[in-house]
Amino acid sequence: MFKIFQGFHFVERMQHHKQTRRNEKLPKHLTGLIFSLVVTFVLWNMPIEKFGIPELTVVQQRTIALFAFATLMWLLEVVPSWCTSVAIITTCIFTMSNDAFFTFTEGIAPEKLGTLLSSKEVMATFADPIIMLFLGGFMLAIAATKTGLDVRLARILLKPFGKKSENVLLGFLLITGLFSMFVSNTATAAMMLAFLTPVLKALPDSGKGRIALALAIPIGANIGGMGTPIGTPPNAIAMGFLNIDFNEWMMFMMPFVFVILFLCWLLLRFMYPFKQKEIDLKIEGETQTGLQPWIVNVTFLATIALWCLGKDRTGISANAVAMLPICVFCMTGIIKRRDLEEINWSVLWMVAGGFALGLALQKTGLAKVLIENIPFDQLNPIALLVVGGLLCWGLSNFISNTATAALLIPILAVVGEASPALAEIGGTRTLLIGVAMAASFAMCLPISTPPNALAHSTGLIEQKHMIRVGVIVGIVGMTLGYGMLIVMSSL
Repeated sequence: MFKIFQGFHFVERMQHHKQTRRNEKLPKHLTGLIFSLVVTFVLWNMPIEKFGIPELTVVQQRTIALFAFATLMWLLEVVPSWCTSVAIITTCIFTMSNDAFFTFTEGIAPEKLGTLLSSKEVMATFADPIIMLFLGGFMLAIAATKTGLDVRLARILLKPFGKKSENVLLGFLLITGLFSMFVSNTATAAMMLAFLTPVLKALPDSGKGRIALALAIPIGANIGGMGTPIGTPPNAIAMGFLNIDFNEWMMFMMPFVFVILFLCWLLLRFMYPFKQKEIDLKIEGETQTGLQPWIVNVTFLATIALWCLGKDRTGISANAVAMLPICVFCMTGIIKRRDLEEINWSVLWMVAGGFALGLALQKTGLAKVLIENIPFDQLNPIALLVVGGLLCWGLSNFISNTATAALLIPILAVVGEASPALAEIGGTRTLLIGVAMAASFAMCLPISTPPNALAHSTGLIEQKHMIRVGVIVGIVGMTLGYGMLIVMSSL
């Protein structure tokens, strides 16, 4: 979906860089693979009484081993994250479901074997309603880019910020954040970096303002993704474990996003001030005319309106609304077969892997066993929030934030249900939304997120710039975010 706008060369450069890093680290990855498989094999075949959990079944033991496998593979990045998700789903079907090989089920007493998963339910994680929600978001992004809606919106939305350098910076932060709520943050970053190129030419090479503008793109893209359930995969994974709709999410997350973006503007102004007080802002790009752009405009507005109104007012859920742009754009020829090949399917498969882990925890009864045997109710609720958020933030700075969310959210959903004290500060909702939020605040390194990698590949910013801003934004953002969630829950 990136090939159709000017910023694609940034994406190509990032992907080439990642492939080069993988090739350079092949021996290390082989060692990581062997280590992951050995740990998984030991946990899989260890005498069941060694776990110290009463009445643990064979299927539950295999779920623990699979969880360890996912953790190590995602942390060590032995293979691309989505490949690990596919391995999780395949392992669930072949070894722990009603379609498992006889080798894994025969000769074991039913009470020792435990509850087998339904292979249909496991495979359905590939087409979970949340996956459809994301697919609808991708379709909107492709159609907007093909018809030039993104360029028209950028021109319209940035125009009110005028020519004053600091205001242009604010404009790029807010508009990048707004786009990232409905379009992939990678696509948004690449598009906005392309728009930024002529602006940078008007600035002196020696000024710090260039750094501020270049940092504004990944900051806006990463933080903006928090505003809607389709903005970033961790949001979708959290929604899969919560009883919350599109409108509810936006009501408290969108205002928070704009507050954080405003604070980031103040921070960037302070750390990287402009020498040149005015910039001649020019947004270049092709736009289509005719019927198709009108179809895209109307469908875009209708989809967002239905998402905002919610199921209570319309009778249709956010996941079902996502089918509207898919149907309209396919039937009108706006989305063609070639466009479908450009969809970021790896993200969808990553999310599916997280859902499969959650399904295994719930359906095998392992979640219930953990609740009954681990004293979650004795843990301090604030400590749970802080530890969960910091753990997610720390991991997401080094591995995919989708992988981190897929790993942490299923187990934290269990923790939330088992902690009565947590109910006083919003319960499982506060815990899981907080983790999704922490994943988006992880932006300290070029490898932390694709928007960071794209911005770093331009050569305008160094790793030290990202670390300085990323740490401050992460600490301040999570502090304010958790405070907001706790206050909202009390109201």
